[in-house]
Amino acid sequence: MDAPVSHSSNPVPLSVQAPDGYRLQGSLWRHRGPARRPRPVVIVNAATSVHRRYYARFAAFLHEHGFDVVTYDYRGIGGSRPASLRGFRAGWLEWGSLDFEAMLRHAEAAFPGQPVHVVGHSVGGFLIGLAESSHRIERIFTMGAQFAHWRDYRRGRRLRMLLKWHLAMPAVAAAFGYFPGARLGWMEDTPRGVVHDWTRRSPRFEDFWRRGPRRLSPAQRRLLVERFAAVRAPILAVGVTDDPFGTRAAVRRLLAYYRGAERTHLVISPAALGCKSIGHFAFFHERLREALWHIPLEWLARDRLPAEAPGEAASFPAQR
Repeated sequence: MDAPVSHSSNPVPLSVQAPDGYRLQGSLWRHRGPARRPRPVVIVNAATSVHRRYYARFAAFLHEHGFDVVTYDYRGIGGSRPASLRGFRAGWLEWGSLDFEAMLRHAEAAFPGQPVHVVGHSVGGFLIGLAESSHRIERIFTMGAQFAHWRDYRRGRRLRMLLKWHLAMPAVAAAFGYFPGARLGWMEDTPRGVVHDWTRRSPRFEDFWRRGPRRLSPAQRRLLVERFAAVRAPILAVGVTDDPFGTRAAVRRLLAYYRGAERTHLVISPAALGCKSIGHFAFFHERLREALWHIPLEWLARDRLPAEAPGEAASFPAQR
């Protein structure tokens, strides 16, 4: 399979069919010709209901430093949105086991012999483990990756976030048949199934689908947990101290599922960079390019932290 080539830092459109036939839209930054050694291809998994264009400058940065890069929209979001979201079936399970799985299969077919690396922002780091082919990934970088267990939210913001995301959001989604996030200025419009998954209150993600219309059997839930454990790619999970979602507890709750991988958790304070704030989203803003983007670049290129990386790092060995 031949993929189009990006001749500069501008991407070309990409369309990939998921295993169930759903068509996903993406963007591709690809170099011409072979490299002296296998050139990694990086797949960028977005945060919940964030358009792929949000990561375009970061993707271009990785492309400028020698990577081929793919960004894409999950079903129901951005370019992968259907004509109507009312009654549209899509949740985190579909985003991981079908949409991200489709991108992994595409990378294997369109970039033969090239290592596959993944950048996961927020829920994008969680969706990695839901894909059947995730054991083929060679390196992973995540930012603020977690699955929104409310007790892990930042202390002092927890009650307000619980009311907004776990009570108001599902109530609005029930009334409209989807969550009109763009109209409210919260995020992209979002399928109701995603809202259902986000607002589950179990500390274990597999229990999100323990009951209700999207119920999975005990064997199916065990299989999901086993997929996480089968990931062997070394993981660098970055968190920042002012992120209300990706707190230390939240990031480590997710990392515990990736027990078959070597994991490094790097926690960065905005003060260490001379910034007022970073939060859950600013890592991918170009204003932090010089301060932060060298961290994922060094990890993806050489499997190591930069010597001058700010913050506090903790390592967790693989358990096999």
